Amino acid sequence: MKSEAPGVFDSPFNHSELNRYKLNGCESNSRELSSGDTYASALAMGSEVASAEVARVLPFSTVDGPGNRMVFFLQGCNFRCPGCHNPETITLCDACRECIAHCPAGALSLKSTAADTQAAPNSKASLRLAWDSTSCIGCDTCLDVCPSSSQPKTQRLSVGKALALIKRQQAFIRGITLSGGEASLQLKFVSTLFKAIKQSTELKHLTCLLDTNGSLGASGWQRLLPWLDGAMVDLKAWDEPAHRRLTGRGNIKVKQSLQLLAEAGKLAEVRLLEVPGKSDYWQHFDALASFLLDLQRRQALKGEPMRLRLNGYNHHGVKGEALRWPKASQQQINDLAKALSRAGIANISLPPVNLG
Repeated sequence: MKSEAPGVFDSPFNHSELNRYKLNGCESNSRELSSGDTYASALAMGSEVASAEVARVLPFSTVDGPGNRMVFFLQGCNFRCPGCHNPETITLCDACRECIAHCPAGALSLKSTAADTQAAPNSKASLRLAWDSTSCIGCDTCLDVCPSSSQPKTQRLSVGKALALIKRQQAFIRGITLSGGEASLQLKFVSTLFKAIKQSTELKHLTCLLDTNGSLGASGWQRLLPWLDGAMVDLKAWDEPAHRRLTGRGNIKVKQSLQLLAEAGKLAEVRLLEVPGKSDYWQHFDALASFLLDLQRRQALKGEPMRLRLNGYNHHGVKGEALRWPKASQQQINDLAKALSRAGIANISLPPVNLG
């Protein structure tokens, strides 16, 4: 999960407007792209166009990569970070129905998908929660009552429909960022969408970035690298035990992903999250600094310089035990940045600490 909450952006859209935008975009006819070649590119990937479970689409963001970007937040994550800022994107909805009765706007209902999934009618596999975004008032009661860190406010989005959304905004954005959750868990959608963009005469100027926890394996990266402009990767802790405490998973694959991306010149940004009393960056400072220096050296040989972003932990969107964790101060972030700079690390980014 990411260290930035997906709701804090310089965007002209309020919550209800985003809901309408998202619904209208997802319901739009993908063939509106017939004047160009993007939809044809998507169809050329195979007889079945890839799709993904999408939690949110932001038409404009200035914090998810360089320039103004369109961002797709994909649902589902394989990490279990107690301090996650958007915990409702961790798991997929299992249609337990708990949220339906609590919705004050009546925007949630149960829908049978037996005809689409070939599951037995009325079986759990054939049921899906349907969210009416036009009725939704954005109170997020459904998120508060969900017992499984999920949400009903997701939509199945095909590559063709995603391209239709992108085409609407192409004159106003510099690129596309896929985030989450953990976007790489829906790799077929990610690779198919990025390939369609890069093979399109009208969209190929857009940069394709992936915001990721770095857990993707080498074979997955090889599928994605030809169409990827860069990845922004979290390194939540240096030591394996500390990383497991902060994410529920080890970090061997994360470090391997960082090295693989740097070798390919596709490591746009490494993100550290300072959690006072939980992070272990200071305990393993020499090893961390040496690793980051090597990544910057490798990246510089093949691509644009690697940025190092230092984020400070705050309570925005957090639930449960992590609400008792201390927040990082601006001084703590500044001290870490100064030490890394003295060690030779360049291109360090220090966004203001959100004290929420």
